[in-house]
Amino acid sequence: QVQLVESGGGLVQAGGSLRLSCAAAGRISSSYIMGWFRQAPGKEREFVAAMTWSGSSIYYVDSMKGRFRASRDNAKNTVYLQMNMLNPWDTAVYYCSARSGCFSYTASFYAFWGQGTQVTVSS
Repeated sequence: QVQLVESGGGLVQAGGSLRLSCAAAGRISSSYIMGWFRQAPGKEREFVAAMTWSGSSIYYVDSMKGRFRASRDNAKNTVYLQMNMLNPWDTAVYYCSARSGCFSYTASFYAFWGQGTQVTVSS
């Protein structure tokens, strides 16, 4: 079992930045993929970024490349999502997730989820 706890969400003005953290506990291994997803009201959960637990490979949605950056600190068992140049349509609940195996854009393929953290961007 893997437990994930997100933090770092909040209210920010358009153009601002936030860094989300996801602390992982349990049986995390180098084979795990750590994913970031978001879900806005009335919308489906969408892929944001993912990385191997080792950090050797990182994947982004094209629209977020250059604005968002995923990273990890294995010593702290924590992954991060740095979000810059935020705009109102980035407003959503952001979730950290994990799966064993290969990379996937599909939320349902991730077995473990955090509780989510709210990000609100005001115009």
